[in-house]
Amino acid sequence: MVRLFSLHRLTPAQRRIAQCLIDQGAGAAFLSSTEVAGLAGVSQPSITRFAVALGFTGYPALRRQLRAGDVDPTRSGAARPRLSVLQDAIGAEITNLRVLQTQMADDTGVRAAAEALMASRPVVVLGLRAACGLALYFTYFAAKIHPDVRLITEGGSRVEDRLEQARHAGGTCALSFVLPRYARDAVTALAAARALGFQTITVCDRELSPVTTLSDLLLVAAVGTRLVFDSQVAPMTLSAILLQAMCDSSPKQTQARLESFETAATARRLFAS
Repeated sequence: MVRLFSLHRLTPAQRRIAQCLIDQGAGAAFLSSTEVAGLAGVSQPSITRFAVALGFTGYPALRRQLRAGDVDPTRSGAARPRLSVLQDAIGAEITNLRVLQTQMADDTGVRAAAEALMASRPVVVLGLRAACGLALYFTYFAAKIHPDVRLITEGGSRVEDRLEQARHAGGTCALSFVLPRYARDAVTALAAARALGFQTITVCDRELSPVTTLSDLLLVAAVGTRLVFDSQVAPMTLSAILLQAMCDSSPKQTQARLESFETAATARRLFAS
């Protein structure tokens, strides 16, 4: 059952329904849509939409599949210890990191992105909605090695204003974090950045997304989808790798700026230890 749900992109509300069914175990296959709706605290039409999102014609078809029992990977092959939902989610994250590790056997794209970011004065970093936290993380550390990092975390018409200002100031590169569910404003912002002449670098969760054709360079790291809300372990790791590559591309500038920051931090007693 867990495998079936993990094969599809579900909304947070739909993941709650999936979790409800998982919690019911084998008994889930004998629940009516009304009963599932009551247990999950949603409307009956939500259960139908959930089944359709999984590729079924409706809830009865999903229930027949559950009764057949062939959606449970523990039923085939040698007996394996059952993992809790939380353990399964952690395992999925480990898989995402292993995929990223394999990708880094060829770090050409990351190195090219790092050089473009370090050469841009200023450099723009965009992250809206779910990607806001990742953009903040990246900007905090990038500002320690780059003299002018401009962060955009709010959508609307002001995004284009800020992109224009950065472009007029000499900026040549814009880094965007675009993660599910893809914010419409992020797509609009990337299109505007391309129109202004920015080189667009995008960190996304998959090769094919609404921003693929708007990105000059796409860096991919999958998000975890086994919990109600996406987890961003692999994209966060990719961000740290990109920061490392930026340091490597301009070692003297990086060292000078880091030493300057440490001197200032000590004088201002910024940290407790």
